[in-house]
Amino acid sequence: MKKIFLIFLLLISIFAFSQETQIISGQVFGEKLGLKAIEISLVGTNRKTETDSLGHYKFEQLAVGNYKIQAWSMGFQTIRKNIAVKENDSLFINFDLIITPNNLNEVVISGTLKPVRRLESPVPVEVYSPVFFKKNPTPSIYEALQNVNGVRPQLNCGVCNTGDIHINGLEGPYTLVLIDGMPIVSSLSTVYGLSGIPNSLVERIEIVKGPASSLYGSEAVGGLINIITKNPTNASRFSADVFSTSYLENNIDMGAKFNVGKKAIALIGLNYFKYGNRVDNDKDGFTDVTLSDRISLFQKWSFARKENRLFTIAARGVYEDRFGGDMRWERKYRGGNEIYGESIYTKRGELLGNYQLPTSEKIMFSFSGNVHFQDSRYGTTSYIANQKIAFGQLTWDKKIAKHDMLLGTALRYNHYDDNTQTTAKNGENKPEKTFLPGVFIQDEIAFNDKNKLLLGLRYDYNSFHGNIFTPRVAYKLKLNDNNIIRLNAGTGFRVVNLFTEDHAALTGSREVEIKNNLKPEQSVNVNLNYIKKFNFENGTFVGIETSLFHTRFSNKIVNDYSTDPNKIIYDNINGYAISQGITTNIDVNFTNGLKIITGVSFLDNRNIQNGISEIPVLTERFTGTWNVSYKIKEVDLTIDYTGNLYGSMRLPLLNDLDPRAPKSPTHSIQNLQLTYSGFKNFELYAGVKNLLNFLPKQNNPFLIANVNDPFDANVQYGANGQVLATPQNPYGLTFDTTYVYAQNQGIRGFFGIRYNFK
Repeated sequence: MKKIFLIFLLLISIFAFSQETQIISGQVFGEKLGLKAIEISLVGTNRKTETDSLGHYKFEQLAVGNYKIQAWSMGFQTIRKNIAVKENDSLFINFDLIITPNNLNEVVISGTLKPVRRLESPVPVEVYSPVFFKKNPTPSIYEALQNVNGVRPQLNCGVCNTGDIHINGLEGPYTLVLIDGMPIVSSLSTVYGLSGIPNSLVERIEIVKGPASSLYGSEAVGGLINIITKNPTNASRFSADVFSTSYLENNIDMGAKFNVGKKAIALIGLNYFKYGNRVDNDKDGFTDVTLSDRISLFQKWSFARKENRLFTIAARGVYEDRFGGDMRWERKYRGGNEIYGESIYTKRGELLGNYQLPTSEKIMFSFSGNVHFQDSRYGTTSYIANQKIAFGQLTWDKKIAKHDMLLGTALRYNHYDDNTQTTAKNGENKPEKTFLPGVFIQDEIAFNDKNKLLLGLRYDYNSFHGNIFTPRVAYKLKLNDNNIIRLNAGTGFRVVNLFTEDHAALTGSREVEIKNNLKPEQSVNVNLNYIKKFNFENGTFVGIETSLFHTRFSNKIVNDYSTDPNKIIYDNINGYAISQGITTNIDVNFTNGLKIITGVSFLDNRNIQNGISEIPVLTERFTGTWNVSYKIKEVDLTIDYTGNLYGSMRLPLLNDLDPRAPKSPTHSIQNLQLTYSGFKNFELYAGVKNLLNFLPKQNNPFLIANVNDPFDANVQYGANGQVLATPQNPYGLTFDTTYVYAQNQGIRGFFGIRYNFK
């Protein structure tokens, strides 16, 4: 009986084995290379394995049936395939994995002046690619930044639409804008130069929030924006992007790459923007949006050298003719007192480059120079200025054991001249000439894979203000691949260029008063950053990045609009100022084509003077941004829904009778775009901007004060200099253009075509 039972079990096992001789095997690739340690599983079963060092895997003794086979690994998009296993099958199933498209994998340089993966950098750096900005097409970088959390383009004039960029609620002069790491967008060009940077030349944009003066010197007090231009080697042979809006804003971006001999590649980019349509929807007799005719030409060369040493050189020229004002204005009225207009001519040239010295050590020489000429008329006020900046920097990148050292020296020369009191000394015109030599050292110490410490110190000598020391410290703790903590602290230093930074000092009828010799501003900052990643088995990725920050300013320069309605009074604060808050970014990638990028910032910015705390004008308490994209692969259609939300801001009223709202409403600008990519090399896109049709005049009788008397010819003053209320001027106002917090442009459609030939 026992023998019969054993024979029976043997027959069953043979029968079972004969039914499970099916095999599945294959290989997993990534960028054409076999990937090891990739998890391969049969969904709904307990069958699971990993690939070997060459990416091979194998399942044996499978039953006949239908399966879902899945390849998964952190950092890659999960792939599932449906398969049918038949009797005696030997199936070969290969996978080609794609890196999860999240910017945590990007290589950045702005935090430490060295190329390093963003997750490995001790300094938090945010990265934004051209794909991000294409979801809401704009004619310039200035406008494109409106969908970046914690970054807000701020208009400063309701007539000529000048603006700057706020980071975490701090005014534009606290933001340093770099191109390829070179500080060439500053002072005079912060007002008009930002709008001349086209999207076509951008490879990516890196943003550091908080002081970076120990590496980049003065002006990097609130943060920096580094615009990395395209590498000619990787650029398309030809590209073009043309779009227009229902407001008749027309923008053309074109780029072409060509070889020059065997050792040089050149990239040429052209941007042309034209808006000549006078619109007055708010019926105040003035243009709602500034007219602009702007052209920018860019060229960058890359040279092949031995041992792949770097040598690039680039140049850019910009010309813009900008006008805003009375709808009846013509060029013959420029500078006159008949019909009010603000007319600005801007010419700008830039040169920048990087050259790696032919030495065994990694020594880099970087240089830049720019000239900026501006000829402006604000009514009868003439502002003619020119600025020349030269910059050179030598850095030595050296690794010694656990120490990753960076030593550098820099020299910056600034020549500034205008026709205002800034350069008037004892009745003579004396241009300002500033020399700023400096040296810096940075040591990044890797104790182990989880702990990194960065120490930095910079010394500069300003020819006007003397010695400047700016230290920094950063620490990164990598708990594991999905949890990273960074702690940063540093100081900032800023020399103020009043007339080049504050447009309000030039427009309107207010007299500028500088109470004392303005001292340089200084700041101390602490920033705590935490990154959390989630990689789900179905391929969904979620990245959450949160930062707590606190900055304390001393000698902050404030502009006082309220003490005297006829003046703007500038002085160093008698106390201190703080900027603090919390900001969070969330990046979600689903396997079905849905991608969500969203962020929110809660800000607490205030000036504490004589024991009184006050929130500065045009400073929001919270902001939110979102970018939702969904690609319908079956019809090659992508849907992008973008928007922002801004909290209430205190606005600059002229007096107690001013009928305009003292605070802006919480408002949102939302956009929708459809992109069709079914044609070879072509994309068609169309959409709607400002879906909610928000306009800043809502709940306001007017935006520009005393628009019927822009030269204040009929304004009457009392014995103490105060403006009197009269039948012709019932609110006692002077002409003023500073009451502006959002673009005065309603709902509008747009349509565009992109062509890319690689």
